[in-house]
Amino acid sequence: MLDEKDWKIINLLLKNGRATYTEIAKELDLTEAAARKRVKRLENLGIIRGYRAIIDWKKLGYNIISLTGIDTEPDALFEVAKKLAEKSWIVSLALTTGDHMLMAEIIARDNRELMRILDEISKIRGVKKICPAIVLDVLKQ
Repeated sequence: MLDEKDWKIINLLLKNGRATYTEIAKELDLTEAAARKRVKRLENLGIIRGYRAIIDWKKLGYNIISLTGIDTEPDALFEVAKKLAEKSWIVSLALTTGDHMLMAEIIARDNRELMRILDEISKIRGVKKICPAIVLDVLKQ
């Protein structure tokens, strides 16, 4: 389904989601129209689902980033997930297998705010266990 040029486009966009069609075309030795057509095809296939900014939360005053595992009562999983997804302090939320049912990336200004957030999560009906892990450094994004 994908050829080598499609994979090169994907990798280029992973490195720089703002790469222009001209830059993509130059990198792949294509015309700008061909690069645009390939990107649009990848978007239409749902392979490229969107583009986003990668935020340096610490520069915005959020000095604590926590990858937090959350376990729930089985019948409350989707209700808890829905409530958590609405919270502005959750950057990403995933349904997972393994050690935890949900994994949340949480941002907080300091330890006190993180403790308040974890307390708020613990009070959601159906939450059984919360396992925060503080991120020391992000090595790849």
